[in-house]
Amino acid sequence: MSVHDRMPEDGERPAGRWRRRLPLILVLAASMLIVALGGQRYVSFTALVDHRSAIDAFVVHHPLASVLAFVAVYAAIVALSLPGAAAMTLIGGFLFGWPVGTAASAFAATTGATLIFLLARTSLGDDLVRAAGAGAARLAARFQQHAFSYLLFLRLVPAFPFWMVNLVAAIAGMRLPAYVAATLLGILPGTLVFAVIGSGLGEPLADQSAALHDCRARGGSDCRVALSVADFLTPELVGGFVALGALSLLPVLARHVRRPDAAKRPT
Repeated sequence: MSVHDRMPEDGERPAGRWRRRLPLILVLAASMLIVALGGQRYVSFTALVDHRSAIDAFVVHHPLASVLAFVAVYAAIVALSLPGAAAMTLIGGFLFGWPVGTAASAFAATTGATLIFLLARTSLGDDLVRAAGAGAARLAARFQQHAFSYLLFLRLVPAFPFWMVNLVAAIAGMRLPAYVAATLLGILPGTLVFAVIGSGLGEPLADQSAALHDCRARGGSDCRVALSVADFLTPELVGGFVALGALSLLPVLARHVRRPDAAKRPT
């Protein structure tokens, strides 16, 4: 048997392992290509202002199709780990109102996150944990013990990149039902807040549209809408999300507090 045909420790041939990894590699390659080509500029407030009349008309005349198209684009952004998910939530609230915008954004984000979670879990398995050594294996095991609470915390606190949380949960071997539930529950507060903010963007976008038109009329070379997601992430809002995240860790803390008491009980 040649070196290339030798079986690895887990019993899987190298060729089979690469076939298993190929879908994730293709997704990562597609993500990098879209970013390199500047695809993220199409998910921006500038693009929304430029095409607002056409978008508004489509939403009015095709309400169901517009929501489905929004969900598909949003889910693809999350599944490809592209920037723009928070902006999409604001845009969803603006286009559909906060009730529909919240539901559509939450469903799309959960769907996209679940797709990349399943893809990463299938492609990577526990290869990365095994390669990283015993320390990583212990961390993965601890994550699994309190996976729901940990993932809920990571979803609630905006400091952690969405794509990174998806991969951490996949590598740690989190169960799919718990992953979906924690993801949906964890993103709902932020999704609701951003959809409500988005529903009130009519006047700011009208002002930005006028400023954008004036900039272009003057021959400006870098004319864009001066609004970003960061403008809405106030310290109070971030603090509220962090507080919710801390609450999600209370079950973990309670279990650790009970363990010493249980150890002291006579058998």
